[in-house]
Amino acid sequence: MTAISVVMGVYNGGATLRATLDSILAQTERDFELIVVDDGSTDDTPQTLAEFAQRDPQIRVVSQANAGLTRALIAGCAAARGIYIARHDAGDLSDPRRFEIQKRALDADADITFVSCATQYAGPELEPLYVARPAGPALTAMHVIDLDRPHALIDGPTHHGSVMFRRDAYERAGGYRAAFYYGQDFDLWYRLAELGTFQAIDDVLYIARVTPDSITTGAGDEQRAIAELSREALRARQRGEPDDAFVARAVAIPRAPKKRSRADGLYFIGEALRRNGDPRARRYLREVIRTEPLRIRAWLRYLQSLMLKP
Repeated sequence: MTAISVVMGVYNGGATLRATLDSILAQTERDFELIVVDDGSTDDTPQTLAEFAQRDPQIRVVSQANAGLTRALIAGCAAARGIYIARHDAGDLSDPRRFEIQKRALDADADITFVSCATQYAGPELEPLYVARPAGPALTAMHVIDLDRPHALIDGPTHHGSVMFRRDAYERAGGYRAAFYYGQDFDLWYRLAELGTFQAIDDVLYIARVTPDSITTGAGDEQRAIAELSREALRARQRGEPDDAFVARAVAIPRAPKKRSRADGLYFIGEALRRNGDPRARRYLREVIRTEPLRIRAWLRYLQSLMLKP
């Protein structure tokens, strides 16, 4: 049996897909398969996937009409044959040791249902923005559900793509649920946490690429509503009650179109770089000003960035 199934959904990710595939194929842990679900891409993603799959038998490509990330992950996990499932997002990178280290943690303790690691968030050209580290308590595996916490977890994953979990626990938990299309990750983390413990690894083993177009707005109310329903479903299960009513309510929430604000994304990246003392901030802040010349804060941050040494 394969040790690890890597599951990734991709939609029009051709610009950075090769780097992601190379990152996965460079892992020191070699006992894995890579399942990539092409979610109806219209760019050169299908050709790139076909090229890689032709030369590497570890890669399996599943194609579907565009249905969104959650359904892509459901399809990918259904095709998985590994003992463990490692998530990965298109455009992101993994440290060559990631699978080896996360597998070792799961191998060592049968009570652990899922693991994560520290995540380096990076700009479009992999400029370091900030590192998201585990909260700390789960550096030693522990039960992390705490209904009094804001997100109902004491500690948890730093990024969706940073997680590896047991396939049998995933199946017993019921897998990703299409109803939670805005928060499929936390809905799954809650149910995995109910079946065992979580362990966080403090090493930076995952790089999440942030692009101007990946910062989205416009569905905030729907996202908050679905997030609260996932927590209400957790509370119901903790009381020993079924969560069907909350799942049905999540299904009934209409999907709001995501409005992409490129200027917001550019500003986010530019300001993160400026705070890091990185002069590359100027490029992004200039683009904000070009796009929205009346954004006063962008002018201020740009002027501050001129003081940064190359």
